[in-house]
Amino acid sequence: MPKHDHLGFVRAGTAVPRLKVANCDFNAQGIIDSMVQAEASKIKVLVFPELSIAGYTCGDLFHQAPLRESALAAVARILEATVSKFSGVVFVGCPLVVRDRLFNCAIVMRGGKILGVVPKTYLPNYKEFYERRWFSPAEDSEDTEITLFGQTVPFGTDLLFAASDVPGLIIGVEICEDLWVPVPPSSLQALAGATMLVNLSASNELIGKEGYRKQLVFNQSARCLAAYVYASCGTGESSTDIVFSGHCLIAENGVELAENRRFERESVLVFSDVDMDRIAIDRLRTGSFADNRRIVGVTNFRVQSFKLEPNKAPVQLSRRVDAHPFVPAGKERLNERCHEIFQIQVAGLSKRLEHVNPDQVSIGVSGGLDSTLALLVLAKAFQNLGWKNARIQGLTMPGFGTTKRTKGNAHALMDALGVSAREIDIRPLCFAEMKALSHKPFGLAIDSMELDAFNNSLTELPAGSQDLVFENVQARQRTALLMNTGFTIGTGDVSELALGWCTYNADHMSMYNPNVSIPKTLVRFLVKWAAENEFDGEVRKILLDVAATEISPELLPAGKDGKIAQKTESSVGPYELTDFFLYNLLRFGFAPEKILYLALQAKFDTVYSNDEIRKWLKLWLKRFFFQQYKRSCLPDGPKVGSISLSPRGDWRMPTDADPAMWLKWAEADDASNSSNGAGKNSAAKAKTTERK
Repeated sequence: MPKHDHLGFVRAGTAVPRLKVANCDFNAQGIIDSMVQAEASKIKVLVFPELSIAGYTCGDLFHQAPLRESALAAVARILEATVSKFSGVVFVGCPLVVRDRLFNCAIVMRGGKILGVVPKTYLPNYKEFYERRWFSPAEDSEDTEITLFGQTVPFGTDLLFAASDVPGLIIGVEICEDLWVPVPPSSLQALAGATMLVNLSASNELIGKEGYRKQLVFNQSARCLAAYVYASCGTGESSTDIVFSGHCLIAENGVELAENRRFERESVLVFSDVDMDRIAIDRLRTGSFADNRRIVGVTNFRVQSFKLEPNKAPVQLSRRVDAHPFVPAGKERLNERCHEIFQIQVAGLSKRLEHVNPDQVSIGVSGGLDSTLALLVLAKAFQNLGWKNARIQGLTMPGFGTTKRTKGNAHALMDALGVSAREIDIRPLCFAEMKALSHKPFGLAIDSMELDAFNNSLTELPAGSQDLVFENVQARQRTALLMNTGFTIGTGDVSELALGWCTYNADHMSMYNPNVSIPKTLVRFLVKWAAENEFDGEVRKILLDVAATEISPELLPAGKDGKIAQKTESSVGPYELTDFFLYNLLRFGFAPEKILYLALQAKFDTVYSNDEIRKWLKLWLKRFFFQQYKRSCLPDGPKVGSISLSPRGDWRMPTDADPAMWLKWAEADDASNSSNGAGKNSAAKAKTTERK
C-alpha cells in the first residue's frame, strides 16, 4: 500500500532560459527566473543545458579569467537562490578549474548546498566540435573532492544523488556527448541504482538530427529502465557556424512524457510527473537487469543523500493517463496495433493446427464479439494453411437467452465465410438435465412441466432474476457439444478471465484459444478493424453489426421486446473500467489507492461517480482473487501484449491467496455502508453475479 501521499510521482523539469554568450550575470538571472517559475509549477528536479551559466559557444573565451570568475560568481548567486526561491534539486552547467585543468561540469545544488560536481566524461573533438581545445576529460582529474564557497564538495563521475524522502529516486548525471557513445555513463549509473538520468546538453541542429536525438534519449531510457531528463542549449547560443534549438525531452522507460517546440526565442520550461513506481516494478521483474550489473561489474558509486520534500500527488498530473491503455489513440496507430495482434493470433493458431492436423475443427459461434473474432482468426489460419473452410464445424447453440439478432448474425457469418454451419437448440438438453437434477430454476417447479410451458414461464419472470445452475447448465452443455464435435477453438478473452466471468469447464475451456490475452476493450476494435481491412461485402456488413451488439453471455431470458436483457457490464462493471484496473494492477503492480487516483486522472469521473469507480474496483479485486482457480488450468493461447494471465507464463498466483491487503482501502466504505444497511445488499449482489 502507498506509504507516501506523493504516490510515487516526482515532477521533473527542463529549462532553457534566454542566454547571452559570455554574459554570466544575465544568464544567472535567467536561471534564477526559471527556478522561480519551476517552483510555481511545483517542479522538484530541474535540469539546465550544458555550460548554461556561460554559454556553450564561448570558444577561446573559456580561457579568459574574467569569464571563469564571473561564472563562479554566478554559481554563488544561483546557490543562494536555492535557499529561498526553489525547493527542489537543480543541475546547472559551468566551466570549472580544478588543479590547473578546466572541466565542463554539472553542478548539483539543493537548499544552499552544493551536493556534488560531475565533470563531462567524453569530449567531442570532431566535425563542428572542438571541446578538447578548452576542456579536459573527467579521467584527467586527480581529485575526488574540491572546495567551493567554503564547502567541501564531492567531485567526479562516480556520483549519484539520492532523495532520502522519495523511495527509489536516485539521480545520475551525464553531459551531452556522454549519451552518444556506445556505453554511456548513464548505463553504469543505472546499473548502480540510478532511476532518473539527467543530461545537460548542447546538441546543435542539423537535418535529421532531431529524430536521432529522440531515439537516443528514448532508447537509453528504455534500456536503463529509468526516467531520462534532457535539456539542450537554446537559440541564444552563438550562430557563427551552428544553431541550437533548445530541444528538451523527458522520457520514462522508453515512453515520451514531454517535449517542447524547438527554436523558441523566449525562455522555455518543460516538465512532467515521473512515476517512480513504474520504474521500480520493471526493474524488479526484469531479472536480466540485475544480471547485467553482476556481469559488467559496476564500479562503486558515491551516493550523496538529500531531502527533496516531495509534493503531494497533484490534483492534475502533468502527464496523460490513458483511460483505454489497451487501445492506442489515433486511427493509424490503432490500425497498426490491430494488424499486429491479428497476425500474432493467426500465426499462433496456424502453428497449433498444423501440428495437430485435426480432421475437423469446431468453434461455437454466438454472434457476439469474442466468438466472431475467434472465427475470423480461424478462417485466416485456414487460409494460411491452404485448408478449406468446410473443415471448420461452426456451431450456433441457441439457449434460453439467445436473441434473434445474435443468432441471425451467427448464421450469416458462418454462411458468408463458407464454414460448415450447424444449429443445435440446447434448451431441450438443458431442460432434461435440470429435471434430472431436480433443479427448480427461478423457483419454478419443473418436475411435471413440459419444455414449451417452461419457455413460456421464463418470459414472465421479473427483471434481474438469476439462477447460477440455470446459467451454468447452458454453458457446460455448449462446451460438451463442441468438445465432442472436433478440435475446439476457445473464444474467451483476458478481461473475462480476470473477472472469472466464465463458467468453469465450459466457456473457459478449449483445445486452443487465440483470444486468451486480448482485453475486451480491444476485441470490439479488432472486429471492426477486420471488417474494414481484411473482409468486404456481406462479411464486412455482418462484422460491423456484431461490433455494435451489446456484450452479454445470453444465458438469461431476453426481454419482452426480444432484446438482450442480461447485460454483462451491469453485473461486473464497465469493461473500460475493469480493463483499466487490470492493466494497472498487473502491468505495474499499483496499489488500489493509486489505481483510483489514476482513474480520476484518466477522467473516468466525468462518466462515472467516484462511488461507482470505487464500487467496481472493489468488486473487480474480489473477483480477481477468488477466481484464480479458473486461470490455473487455462488452455494454450498466444500472448499478444504486456498483460497475460497464463499460469505457464506471466501469472502464477496461489488459488487461495487472501485479498485482504488489497481491500484495506475499502474498509471505510464498508463501515459507512454498514451503518446505512447498504453493505449487506452489496455483498449479496456480488455473490449472485458469480458464474461458477
